[in-house]
Amino acid sequence: MSTPFYVSPQQAMADRAEYARKGIARGRSLVVLQYADGIVFVAENPSRALHKVSEIYDRIAFAATGKYNEYESLRIGGTRYADLRGYTYDREDVTARGLANLYAQTLGNIFSSTAEKPYEVELLVAQVGESPAEDEIYRLPHDGSIIDEHGSVAVGGNSDQIGSYLDQRHEDGMSLGEAVRLALASLSRDNGGERELTADQLEVAVLDRTRPQQRKFKRVLSRQLARLLEEDAAAETADEPAQDAGDAEEAGGSSGSSDEG
Repeated sequence: MSTPFYVSPQQAMADRAEYARKGIARGRSLVVLQYADGIVFVAENPSRALHKVSEIYDRIAFAATGKYNEYESLRIGGTRYADLRGYTYDREDVTARGLANLYAQTLGNIFSSTAEKPYEVELLVAQVGESPAEDEIYRLPHDGSIIDEHGSVAVGGNSDQIGSYLDQRHEDGMSLGEAVRLALASLSRDNGGERELTADQLEVAVLDRTRPQQRKFKRVLSRQLARLLEEDAAAETADEPAQDAGDAEEAGGSSGSSDEG
């Protein structure tokens, strides 16, 4: 009689975690940044039909990377939970923290279950507040743990490298254009190099605290996104003539002093 193959619980959980991490790393990256008027989501996503960023409730949005069918089922479950809770109690009772706890329980149960494989997803749940200090961003890895994030966060793909780039450059009080351009620059970095990303390859949405209506979620469509990305180039172009004029004036002054000598 052969001896049954034994794997320790620690090794089994480590193998499941490695399996999930590899699946998430194959997904395209996604970044979330706080800016002066709210929270912006920028994802590398050329598809216009399959969204990585979606509205959950009035002030709450959901973003994810990894396997689409798995995080889409989680998004639908979260939306149903929010609708039911808001209808049963009050709309103010639907919070990002409550949704994050729900997702954490679901992902944790799936990860620890030996009957099914772990989900290859990493989630972000964000809620915009009345001020930047009241904004909430929660990151949920494959194992169901909850990480409270501030300022900026990256998931999927080269998230460590992208996150480090954002940490060094993100500032409080940035405009939407500045935040989007920083997100694009971070997503363009690939293993230490840079690649070109265009507006057509991005999915961008915001939770805008300044919107007068109750629902704060809005997608930034191609025309507005192109304008935001062009603002930086326009500013540089506007600065060039002044700089050239200054150089010419300085050159003229040097020439004059030389003639006088």
